[in-house]
Parts: sequence; structure tokens; C-alpha cells
Amino acid sequence: MKVVLKNPNLRLLWIGEGFSVLGSQFYMIALPWLVLQLTGDPFQMGSVLALAGIPRALFMLIGGALTDRFSPKTLMICSNLVRMSVGICLTVLVLNGWVSIIFLYLLSLTFGLADAFLYPAQSAILPRIVESEHLLAGNSIVQGTAQLSIAAGPALAGTIIAIFSSSPASGVDTKEAMDLFGISIAFSVNALSFFLSILAFAFIRYKTDKVDKKDEPTASVTSLLKEGMAYVISDKTLVYLLLVAAVSHFLVEGPLFIGIPVLAHTKFTEGAAAFGIIMSGLGAGMLIGIIGAGTLPKLKPERMGQTLMILLSLSGFGLMTVGFMSNTYMTAFVVMLMGIAQGYVIVQFSTWMQIRTPQHLLGRVLSMMMFASVGLVPISQALCGALIKLSIPGLFIGAGIILTIINMIVTFRPEIKNMGLVVKNSDKKN
Repeated sequence: MKVVLKNPNLRLLWIGEGFSVLGSQFYMIALPWLVLQLTGDPFQMGSVLALAGIPRALFMLIGGALTDRFSPKTLMICSNLVRMSVGICLTVLVLNGWVSIIFLYLLSLTFGLADAFLYPAQSAILPRIVESEHLLAGNSIVQGTAQLSIAAGPALAGTIIAIFSSSPASGVDTKEAMDLFGISIAFSVNALSFFLSILAFAFIRYKTDKVDKKDEPTASVTSLLKEGMAYVISDKTLVYLLLVAAVSHFLVEGPLFIGIPVLAHTKFTEGAAAFGIIMSGLGAGMLIGIIGAGTLPKLKPERMGQTLMILLSLSGFGLMTVGFMSNTYMTAFVVMLMGIAQGYVIVQFSTWMQIRTPQHLLGRVLSMMMFASVGLVPISQALCGALIKLSIPGLFIGAGIILTIINMIVTFRPEIKNMGLVVKNSDKKN
């Protein structure tokens, strides 16, 4: 890792990612808590979060194509400029008592649109600034710092909201004003974090990909997308990984991001702080898993696929356990264990794809993986917002059982069993 950290571009990406993810975590805590304070309706909370997922899913593949055509750094800066603007708008609206559910829908939509172009660019920039033999360590460092922000951000945001919960925003009815002043501070920190990430990203320097500028100067976005899809469809291992990503995110993110705030709001005495503590447990766990992926001995190629799938299946058992929890810190511990498994698996899968995929296709292939990861999340969030009214434990237990069964079935597919033995594809355009 010391060798990788000598790379100045990696250090800038490292810092920028840390601030960017920190800002996202403040947003992800403050926004659902704001909706709950305004409406008290978990379905509306789920629909606001789901609305951000619609443009994120619809435009992510385009974001991947544009990443291959243009500069990932430029897309990252522009996306964070938009996200920073959303944070500023939310701060002003809450402080002045102008906030309404319509505004939250519109701003959530805008935030999701910016995410669609940010995520593929973030994943595709690392192989441009780090040598392939150092990618596992590079992923571990960058994603580890991002997870450190995830671990600290929710608890910090929840604590800020809780501390200032008695200070009403100006011009707002006292009942509705509960937590709003603290929420406005959380949104202001959110905007500041994105500004600092923009500064870090602006100083990253790397050679422009010749494939983008010379070999495909006239290729349309549609043709770029078709080429990327054809590559993925021809690879059965990638197809199974897309399936696993889609199922896992659908069955994990909806229950966690809808169920946890509802549990905190209705069951745990710590309120907003409980929400932050539990989500920080997830972030801390993922940080441990990510660091482990970069420091522990490499997995044996013949055991790689099945080992990663078995670890991923632990999330199903974790969800089932959360359904029975009644204590904030025990819930945070279980969620942390889920995060450890997920963090380790994410780094291993990401590195495998970055090394194996031809660079001129990297943005598109990674965007398809992200599309599979987030495309169904809006449906999951909206569905969980409705189902949780029937039974909170039932939501977690049902999702956990289905996730475990599907993952264990995929574990024994030959394409997954042999994924670590597959030779790196060559980039025909290099």
C-alpha cells in the first residue's frame, strides 16, 4: 500500500472520495428524517428516496458511455457541483420554513440524476491512474476511506440532528419544526463536503485515453451502449454477477434504508441518533471488509467465486436477525457484520472486473454492474415503504430468506466457481 500512496493522483482521488461520500451520508440521513418529520409516513419517505433512484437507473448506462468517451474527472466534478447545489437549496428551504414534499421530490430527482453520471466515472478513473498490479490495494484505499466516511457520517449527522432537535426553523409551526434546525445544519455540511471534493478532483492529472479521442471520435452514445451490452451478454460470468448484484441490492437496500429509519422512529429510544448509529455500523463493517480485502492474502483462484458468494449470503442471515432486534447497539452490530462481508466482496469483484475488462469498455461495463445494483432499488424502496406497514419483522425476515436462497443457488454455478481462473481479456484497441 505504501507504493500506491506515493501516487499523487491516487491521494487526490482518496481525499475527494472521502469528502464526496461524507456529503452523501449526511444527505442520506437528513433527507429521510426530514420526510418523516414532515409527514410521519414511511411510504412517502420511501417514494422520495425511490424518486432519486429513477434517473440514477435510467441515465447510469449513458453515464458509463460518456465516461468512456470523455473525461471521468470532468463528469465527477460536474456531478458534485449539482449535488452541492441540491444541498445548498435544501439548507435554505429548511432554514426559512419553505420546505414542502413537492420540493423534496424535485430535489431528490435532481440528486439522483447527478449520481447517474458520478458513479461510473468514479469506478472508471482508478485504472487510469493506478497500475493494474496495484489495483486491489488502490481499491482498498479509496473505497476504505469512502467507507470511513460512511461509518462516521451517519452517526455524526444523526447526532447533529438530535442535538439541535429543540431549535425550530424560523417561520415553521413548532410541531413541524422538530429536528428541522439540526437537519438544516446536516444539509449545509453535505454541501460543504461536495465543495471540498470538487477541489480535490480538480487537481487530478492523467493521460487522456487515446481510444476515446482517436479510434472512436464519431461513435454515438447508442453504438457505444450496444458494444458494451454485447460484451457483457457474451460473458456468462458477468451475467451471473449482474443477477447477484440486482437481487442483493433489491433485497438489502430497501429493508435497510426504509426499515432502519422506521425502527429508529417507532421502536428505538435514541430516535435520529439510533438511525445514524446503525447506519454507521454498516459503514464501519464495510470499512473493515474493504481493508481486509486489501491486506489479507489473496484468495486462491479456484476458490474465489464460491468464497465471495458464501460471504455475500451472510447478508441474508443478517437481515433475518435484524427483524427480531429491539436494541440499537445490537442492531448496529449485526448490520456491521453484514457490512464486513459486503465490503470484502465489493472490492474483490470490482478489482476482478477492472483487471479483466478492456479499458475502452470499462466505463460501460462498470455502469451496467451499477445499473444492476441500483436499477431496482427505487422499486424496492417504494415496495418496502408499503410492506413495512404490515409487519416490520416480516419485511426483514422475508427479504433475508429470499436473498440467502438465490445467492446459494448461484454459488454452485460453474461460471461462478471458475471465475477466479478466467484469464484477463486483452484490449484489442491497445
